[in-house]
Amino acid sequence: MKRILVTGSAGFIGSNLVLRLFKELGAVGPAGAANEAGATSAATGAATGAAAAAPVTIVGLDNMNAYYDPALKEYRLQEIEKARPAGIDYTFVKGNIADKALVDSLFEQYRFDVVVNLAAQAGVRYSIENPGAYMESNIMGFYNILEACRHYPVEHLVYASSSSVYGGNKKVPFSVDDRVDNPVSLYAATKKSNELMAHCYSKLYDIPSTGLRFFTVYGPAGRPDMAYFGFTNKLRQGKTIQIFNYGNCRRDFTYVDDIVEGVYRVMRKAPARKKGEDGLPVPPYAVYNIGGGQPENLLDFVTILQEELVRAGVLPADYDFEAHKELVPMQPGDVPTTYADATALERDFGFTPKITLREGLRKFAEWYKDYYTSK
Repeated sequence: MKRILVTGSAGFIGSNLVLRLFKELGAVGPAGAANEAGATSAATGAATGAAAAAPVTIVGLDNMNAYYDPALKEYRLQEIEKARPAGIDYTFVKGNIADKALVDSLFEQYRFDVVVNLAAQAGVRYSIENPGAYMESNIMGFYNILEACRHYPVEHLVYASSSSVYGGNKKVPFSVDDRVDNPVSLYAATKKSNELMAHCYSKLYDIPSTGLRFFTVYGPAGRPDMAYFGFTNKLRQGKTIQIFNYGNCRRDFTYVDDIVEGVYRVMRKAPARKKGEDGLPVPPYAVYNIGGGQPENLLDFVTILQEELVRAGVLPADYDFEAHKELVPMQPGDVPTTYADATALERDFGFTPKITLREGLRKFAEWYKDYYTSK
């Protein structure tokens, strides 16, 4: 991997992936500093050697929209700048993947080896009121990425799908072999469309592509529209939090470092190109779940969150949580349970998520305390 494009690089997962690539592919800290990861991993050491032999180029692309507070995106970009290592040529571009001319110009200039498309309009409930944003970014934007990969061939396209593609599937855990043709939100429909579009381009143009179905990603500097973040904001303001489906929802929460570990491993191993009996390409195409594999009841999740918020000093020890909880019905577009069968990821890449919910929420609470209450 010498030339890498990460779209959505100011986003939650994208920014953490850029930081991980810095650690794996370049020196950490000031010029001449040793690669920390190289001291602990022979594989990483080999990657570092490759970086020394041939400079690595990473381009981050993000439109910095105001779906949630852009200040949080700016914070992530600042963290990236602080971590920028020697041995890597890193460039951030503010722009939209729906801008075909921009996407084409970047591919023409850099001739990317690996593309990780994480740019998308996220959120299930937002898609009910703002469908156009999803069609622009998730459909037209992804089409532009596919077309660019077609005309400027890449070694591997990795893209974000979502556990939402499973819709109202009552069979658990969710397997990539399950049918996923009954979405319950436009967001889910666009993510399934991405998988279909990628398969088509893999077949027609022999583009190795891998889709990753993420399951409820959380962690420090995450998305404020996610439940754990929104709950924390409201509790800190003394507001009441709403717990949907009367607390009977279960979510397969996945800590962001586990997600990034999965993405990084997948990036380095593209589906093999090969010919079928008809002499035509067999689509070099794959889809994987990345999830914690342990669905958590929403009420248990809230209990752990409140304990960690008190421990971190975000909330006082005598906070009356019961007075700030409201059990409400299921919301349109939501599903009662998400639960990943990630055995294929473990089989092919030797990895399953490992960070527990309490450990992850503790890291989030400590970050929140530092970011919001230390200013």
